[in-house]
Amino acid sequence: MLVGVLAGADDADAIADFADDHEEWFQARGGLRHGVPSHDTILRVLALMDPQAFGKAFSTWVEELWGQNAGKHIAIDGKRLRRSFDHARGLKAVHSVAAFASEHGIVLGQVSVDDKENEILAIPKLLELIDVRGATVTIDAMGCQRKIAEAITEAGGHYVLQVKDNQPTLRKNLYQFFMDARATERKLDDPAPELSSFSEMDKGHGRIESRSCWLSHDLSWVEGREGWPKLSAVAMVERTRTDVRSNMASEESAYFILSDAKVGAKRLHEIIRGHWGIENSLHWVLDVTFEEDLSRIRLKNAAENMATIRRAILNLLRTAPKPPKKRKKPPIRIASLFVGFHRGVIRGLGERRIPYKLSTLRCFLKL
Repeated sequence: MLVGVLAGADDADAIADFADDHEEWFQARGGLRHGVPSHDTILRVLALMDPQAFGKAFSTWVEELWGQNAGKHIAIDGKRLRRSFDHARGLKAVHSVAAFASEHGIVLGQVSVDDKENEILAIPKLLELIDVRGATVTIDAMGCQRKIAEAITEAGGHYVLQVKDNQPTLRKNLYQFFMDARATERKLDDPAPELSSFSEMDKGHGRIESRSCWLSHDLSWVEGREGWPKLSAVAMVERTRTDVRSNMASEESAYFILSDAKVGAKRLHEIIRGHWGIENSLHWVLDVTFEEDLSRIRLKNAAENMATIRRAILNLLRTAPKPPKKRKKPPIRIASLFVGFHRGVIRGLGERRIPYKLSTLRCFLKL
């Protein structure tokens, strides 16, 4: 299954075809001792495997290969496999929560949940699977919960949690504090609190974007601060985007709480920006390269287990050694397509068989 998915197969039929075409290759490496399994057998194995045990094995494999070198920033976010539902059997689409090492672009572990609301219950289970010692864990507003913060700190990590309306009192405190702290006119008996800041600006995609991160270690005004374990600082990130053509500008502010007393404004800004790498470098790649949202594998546990296989493939591609000499490592999409393309149009038509995916052919022609 791993080799077949790596070569572009995305369902049981395509994996079985791939194994049949490369039976000699597998036999030479000690595989397929009983011949090529049928697509029904492959799908049955995917459906019967315990996804929790498989996910634990995946996390153990990642730990053995990369260990503490996996990264110092771990982003946690959820993703839904949109077409994994089955109304006839009363099955909802699979929703999973993944831990992503942003520096190396690899998945450290994942846990499936019934729906998005249950991410709060799944995150502590995910934290038990991965090693967060010395790492900074970032989670969006859904994970801004005291129990989750406690689980991170007890495991030896630091947290950076976004605060939104699910913590109304805390968000109100943050808003009022930063509004007051940056006020230009002040009374003589009302000195401004000490803030550290970092700003940057860049241009791209037809817009100019400026970002500023404001950090404060003054927590005397935070209501209920004792309930947040090891809370050491608060922060606000202000973003301004200006459209180059229309000159229209938009502003937004985001608020955060964090436990690392040593982090500075610049590093915190890098961590907050790096959190969204899980969207661009993981979720987007899975949907565009592996077409995960289009997959109709849905029998029992099959969708969840196939999702774990895709993440294992992504890790292998991301950490593959660089080619010799001066050749650059090809992008993931190109690497995946060319591994399996020799079994493409010519051979497929010669055998009166459709290649793995017509979409693979279309992508190849676009290249």
